[in-house]
Amino acid sequence: MNIMRYHVTTFGCQMNVNDSLWLGHGLKALGWEEGDEALADVLVVNTCSVRDKPEQKVYSHLGRLRDYWLKKPSLIVAVGGCVAQQVGEAFWVRFPFVRLVFGPDGLLLVPQTLARLVREPEARVSLLDFTEAFPERDMALPQAGESAQAYVNIMQGCDNFCSYCIVPLTRGRQRSRASASILDECRALVSRGVLEITLLGQNVNSYGQDAGGAEPGFPELLASIAALPGLRRLRFTTSHPKDLSEKTIEAFGSLDNLCPQLHLPLQSGADSILRTMDRKYTLEAYLEKVELLRRARPDIVLSTDLIVGFPGETEEDFEQTLEAVRGIGFENSFSFMYSDRPGTRAALMDNKIFPEVKADRLRRLQELQNQLSWAALRNQVGWCAQVLVEGPSRKTPATSAGAGHDEQCLRGRDEVGRVVNFRVRSGFDPSRRLVRVRILEAKKHSLWGKMEDEP
Repeated sequence: MNIMRYHVTTFGCQMNVNDSLWLGHGLKALGWEEGDEALADVLVVNTCSVRDKPEQKVYSHLGRLRDYWLKKPSLIVAVGGCVAQQVGEAFWVRFPFVRLVFGPDGLLLVPQTLARLVREPEARVSLLDFTEAFPERDMALPQAGESAQAYVNIMQGCDNFCSYCIVPLTRGRQRSRASASILDECRALVSRGVLEITLLGQNVNSYGQDAGGAEPGFPELLASIAALPGLRRLRFTTSHPKDLSEKTIEAFGSLDNLCPQLHLPLQSGADSILRTMDRKYTLEAYLEKVELLRRARPDIVLSTDLIVGFPGETEEDFEQTLEAVRGIGFENSFSFMYSDRPGTRAALMDNKIFPEVKADRLRRLQELQNQLSWAALRNQVGWCAQVLVEGPSRKTPATSAGAGHDEQCLRGRDEVGRVVNFRVRSGFDPSRRLVRVRILEAKKHSLWGKMEDEP
């Protein structure tokens, strides 16, 4: 029997990336092999619908996959993730070659369902029901020494219902995962050589609030994971500012392996827009939490999400966002033009902003952020960073930081997630994962340096 080949294409957030990694492990457990898209027997598209642009990319991608199906009618195409949950079986009307649609909660059934579709060439299946509890699945652990980084889902869904956000409609209400299961997975990952774990959830700060006291709160969960012997770095994303407690803030000062980096979505610097977004905090409240974070961990690096052109946003509102970004000094931000998402309250609002106005505001915001990011990178020159090695560098160093004949270039990230490309002598021990790197040069989006000799 020929070995089945699969290919997974992922759009969207880190949770989708992690879901795709798990799916790949599940398909390999069936004896299948990962292959190139053009040669695969099964194509899986894991989708994102948080904004209109990535959703349109999904439709464009599926249009291209139609060509593969026309050449190979036995090809199985599956669509999963948030767009699949949103569109559902209507995919079969627009893309009749799609044979499986599955939402985030249906993921754990996908490997066995794809195997069934191989056996039943005429079948179509949809896996779109939400589960009442966290959809627990077998852990997809790396082989020993395979990766020093891993992501662990601690919850699914969201209860916030921000007026612009489609996540509660596509991922369901919040369901916290059992803390014992989370700790078991983290412990197993560390035993396999993982040094850095990132906890994932739509709003990790509210972990356990839906469990009626059966699970600890997020600060207690953090402390339990941080105490695992051998875990060198711990991160989490994403955080809702309204649920960022003082105990979680204090953890940045008390847990040595909790990285001094936090992604804290602001969305807007104008209170009037925050109210319309139903974010349930004011700019003043947000700034108070920033102050507490910097008091607990003076070297903490902050990043954020920002939406421009939300319905009703005035020029004055936008200027308040610019002022907030400048004052807080985010090292990085992810900024987007508002787009209507079906089923959200914001989609029904009046006072929509003209596209050219949104585009101009986005340009001005990103210009400011580029200045802040560039300044932050320049400030690292001359300092020594602890870098977690990820593999060979894909970049060619500038002459001032160039590699000699007896050197090679590697890539990794420092404690706050900055990309660091660095030089090491040829013959570098590949088992070494954490190294000290002297930063020599700042590039547009990364740093260049040279590994320092061990004492």
